Amino acid sequence: MSLKQVTLGLIQMSLSKNLEENRNKALQKIRGAHSKGAKIIALPELFTTLYFPQDEKVDASHLAEPIPGPTTETLSSLARELDIILVAGSIFERDGGQFFNTAIIIDNKGQLLGKYRKIHVPQDTYFYEKNYFAPGDSGYLVVSTDLGKIAVLICYDQWFPEAARSVALQGADIIFYPTAIGTIEGVEEKEGNWCEAWTTIQRGHAIANSVYVAAINRVGQEKRLHFWGGSFISSPFGELLAQAGDQEEILFTSCDLSQGREIRKDWGFFRNRRPETYQAITKK
Repeated sequence: MSLKQVTLGLIQMSLSKNLEENRNKALQKIRGAHSKGAKIIALPELFTTLYFPQDEKVDASHLAEPIPGPTTETLSSLARELDIILVAGSIFERDGGQFFNTAIIIDNKGQLLGKYRKIHVPQDTYFYEKNYFAPGDSGYLVVSTDLGKIAVLICYDQWFPEAARSVALQGADIIFYPTAIGTIEGVEEKEGNWCEAWTTIQRGHAIANSVYVAAINRVGQEKRLHFWGGSFISSPFGELLAQAGDQEEILFTSCDLSQGREIRKDWGFFRNRRPETYQAITKK
């Protein structure tokens, strides 16, 4: 597979309590991104719903759906029609009696290339995700497409360098991070600027693994949470190629996917690894 220039389109959007309205809004914005030349288009985390895990425990089962299901089937049809690749954010997946926070990748033929169930599930004030989602059980996902190898991780995964390294070792050229992150009304950012930390660590993943990183956040006020947007695309050497503000926006940039492999070869981040010294990483 020869790598080439590819235009990414990241859809930063606000959500409502109406699932059908959210789904239709996503479809409209995908069409808008395609009209501007994007060939790989990505949506944010839980893009069909409000961020319900900020409530410590409510019955959200009516928001869940199977995969394949109504959302994935609609997106598959659109990807085929527009000849695009979709990183379909994540949706609330029901699988029998279990529930997951699940991202999917669809190719330009409308085929579901794979799904990734969020592995690192947070449990913190207003981010009570363990009350709703089982930890991902299907491992990390890297898929080959005509435009390069794509990995998708989800939100809280972005704080774990082990996840980024795992998909990079599987050959990922781009890591997408669909996200729902923001500030909490009335809670002081005592550690420092949360948004800056969020951006910085992901740029670090890009550098350490010689990959493009694309983070796609939502925007808007939902009860106590203010989602700050700030979606961005980082080069494999940490350069911010494009970054959104705090309003709805479709973020575009063109990426030369050969750059990551060239940097990886020149800087030797993989060939000079010493896995035999890393036992502490896998100790509980």
